Amino acid sequence: MSWLVLGGSGFVGSAILRALESAGVEARTAPAPRLRTAADTPEALAEAAVRADITTLVALMKGHDVVVNAAGLATPSASAGADLLGANALLPVVLARAAGEARVRRFLHLSSAAVQGRTATLDETDAVRPFSAYSRSKALGEQGLAALRLPDLSVVTVRATSVQGTGRPMTTAIARLARSPLASVASPGSAKSPITSVEALADLVVAAGRHDDVVPRIVLQPWEGLTARSVLEAAGGRPRALPAALCRVAVAGGYSASMLMRGRLDGHVRRVELMWFGQDQVPGWAVQAGIVPTARVRDVLAAAGAATGGTVWR
Repeated sequence: MSWLVLGGSGFVGSAILRALESAGVEARTAPAPRLRTAADTPEALAEAAVRADITTLVALMKGHDVVVNAAGLATPSASAGADLLGANALLPVVLARAAGEARVRRFLHLSSAAVQGRTATLDETDAVRPFSAYSRSKALGEQGLAALRLPDLSVVTVRATSVQGTGRPMTTAIARLARSPLASVASPGSAKSPITSVEALADLVVAAGRHDDVVPRIVLQPWEGLTARSVLEAAGGRPRALPAALCRVAVAGGYSASMLMRGRLDGHVRRVELMWFGQDQVPGWAVQAGIVPTARVRDVLAAAGAATGGTVWR
């Protein structure tokens, strides 16, 4: 089986290549084209994808069994614009069209659980509830893929949750937060936290790509077992437990203030909300298929906490 990973030099793409090498799978990487578009509806996106020249991409993909799209703009705080829509919405649809023409067996697209936003429980349905420019661009990419009719191509969208890894700025930020006076949870802090390791995500992508049977159109990255409290504790923190009612009032106030600023604070408020309340998720296909990756995020956070050092706030 031969794999092509687009965006293999990035944080997630490089982890997927390492996992493929470890599994003894032949793989190569290539940069993804940079696309821009103003299309902000599934219909407009489909028209833009049809107009795109895929000749070079088809030639690049020929001879490969699996193509992975690990490219895109992974910037949750990014502003809306043609670059963001091009990278996260138009690109996956164009790549899937090319994969179909090249007779690839399976196309795996890396999306984000952020497309479901503040929904109580993350799942593997088409239901989306984006809350930011970034999550809207990712949701639009999923909708564009769902609208494609490529009967001979297995198109799989992998919804990654909050992915952490060594050297990632977000992981370092969590470790610093855990050791700061701001480290806190909504009492009692036992809610599930959708925080995972990049190694587990890479293993899931490899398992889904190699799976002999049918893989569903949407696959959610499995939970790695941490709660709102244990995330901060794993990074070396000692979080305070705040009254849940007070936390809800603060979150509601934050979103109200963000609304007055045209949503500019949505991403920041959402991060605080996740720290306090976490987010539940269904077991999903990976659990049912028995291909749950080894949980590693606790070790990742512990390493980040040790690297951050300093005195833990008490």
